[in-house]
Amino acid sequence: MRFLGNKARMLENIASVLTDKNIEGAVFCDLFAGSGAVGDYFKDRFSVISNDCLYSLSVINRAKLENARAPEFAAFRRKYKVDPFTYFNNKTYEFNLQYFVTGNYSPRGGRRYFTEENAIKIDGIRLDIEGLYQKQLLSEQERIFLIASLLESVMGISNTTGTYEAFLKNWDKRACKPLELAPITVNEVEGLQQNAVYNTDSNELIRRIEGDILYIDPPYTVTDYSSAYHVLESIAKYDYPVVSGITGRRKENGKKSKYTRREQALKNFEDLFRQANFKHVLISYSTQGLVSVAELKALASRFAVNGEVDIYEFPFREYKNIRSSKKGDDLKELVIYFEKDREILRSPLNYTGSKYGIFHEITKVFPKHISTFVDAMAGAFNVGVNVVADKVVYNEFLPHTYDIIEFLLQDNKQAVIDKVEEIVQAYGMQKGNKEAYMRLRADYNATKDVYKLFVLHMYCFQNQMRFNGKLEFNTPVGNCSYNETLTERILKFAPKTACFELKKGSYADIDLKTLDKDTVFYFDPPYFITSATYNDGKRGFIGWNAEEETRLLEYLSLLNDKGFKFILSNVLQHNDASNHLLKEWIKTHNFYCKDIGQVGAKNARNEVLITNFDWRDN
Repeated sequence: MRFLGNKARMLENIASVLTDKNIEGAVFCDLFAGSGAVGDYFKDRFSVISNDCLYSLSVINRAKLENARAPEFAAFRRKYKVDPFTYFNNKTYEFNLQYFVTGNYSPRGGRRYFTEENAIKIDGIRLDIEGLYQKQLLSEQERIFLIASLLESVMGISNTTGTYEAFLKNWDKRACKPLELAPITVNEVEGLQQNAVYNTDSNELIRRIEGDILYIDPPYTVTDYSSAYHVLESIAKYDYPVVSGITGRRKENGKKSKYTRREQALKNFEDLFRQANFKHVLISYSTQGLVSVAELKALASRFAVNGEVDIYEFPFREYKNIRSSKKGDDLKELVIYFEKDREILRSPLNYTGSKYGIFHEITKVFPKHISTFVDAMAGAFNVGVNVVADKVVYNEFLPHTYDIIEFLLQDNKQAVIDKVEEIVQAYGMQKGNKEAYMRLRADYNATKDVYKLFVLHMYCFQNQMRFNGKLEFNTPVGNCSYNETLTERILKFAPKTACFELKKGSYADIDLKTLDKDTVFYFDPPYFITSATYNDGKRGFIGWNAEEETRLLEYLSLLNDKGFKFILSNVLQHNDASNHLLKEWIKTHNFYCKDIGQVGAKNARNEVLITNFDWRDN
């Protein structure tokens, strides 16, 4: 198929990378599928998820991935005694006013994409396909196969250089040949996997899918595919669009690709890498790409296991048009590979209301680019520690919580473990041992040693750190203990963003002047309509009440007015209680609210994420 960026010549090279890396799995995603060569090639080895933003290409991908071989067209053959290709090729069509292609893309419409004879046949076949489908002589699968076959056949007689950004002034020999409808080429397999084909924005889809291998083949240059293949879109949809200009482009061409401008492309790559819930990521790229290979590699390394990214180079012939971003004979096609770091780090500090279990859901509403991520009420730091950004800020108001996180992040990991184990052994700490526990609790209250507090939290009732009015720790003994899992969590507890800052104090004290507009603030306050023992105003610290709730909402409104982005975790309804303050605030400011469902085993709550930006289109 004459398609810009077709990877038919790269298939063995892509397969060689899978072999070299010993990559196995069940689900392969072809996120920018184009003409479907890659998905079709691998459909005998994997269940394939295919996506393309162009409807015409999604039709072609459906034809390839929904069929192990060409359909039999049983009902059609019973009726007409021939296959549909013979039927259509032998049929003669005459122009009528319903013929959109003839009226717009042939000399009859003042354009020379097709000869009038071929345009009439394109229109006739396309409308006949719909008529036969309505009469139930074609199944939906057969209908799609025929439309895809028509699209591929049309490309062979188009009076263009390969795309539809312009037509040739003089008739090419290819365009003068009569249209011959031929079956689209499909890789025949014995057993067809359960495949899925989408026609949507890739950065939106990536939030809804998961699998083993993610293959990314984005646009590399300024060429806009919606303009390059607008004629195929009109043939595939046959929706009689309004067209304009010399080239007859669809007025509602859709949004231009987000990968045809360097700055936008970088942000969208960052978003893809962050959201990808796939173990292996392969990117087809080129040395002519708008984003340099060095930039793309550096970005990928931030999301890769151990920061490791491999680049495979293959010689390749350049598709050239007048807007190619790089000329020359030294063009190389690349396959960039990395294993995605999908591990969610869990804080060694067990904390009421921890967001460890829903971090993936929180990530889904992240904007495409984050310069600084401010975990403004960070607690145990289960969110910010897992965020990849230019910089992450940990901010916490409760001093005992801050002090524990500070030494967990800044002290030598093995030294932390040694000190914890020394305390455990010195006091004879065991699960449920009240005598040893009370002895340690008394010593902590006398010394305020933060390491002793950390050990106390491991053995106390439900890991709840509670204090009396004198700021003395008073939680009773529980059935928890120090174990190997906590040791491992201590060893691994380090921000995924190398540049991070620790701040102790109120979120309101954060200096906004030092932050740019790509900063994202995340807030996880005590929930106004649920009970929380760690900040209820009875433990020696400021409690969370209506006044604190409105103060936070006022601050979030200020952030919005100043152009900053925020994400707020909260609960709108719990049992019979309703947070009317929050509901009215969201309504007044037209903020966005995403329901992420039931959270927590005991006292389950229906949590929401509230943002001042649309995470679906940013």
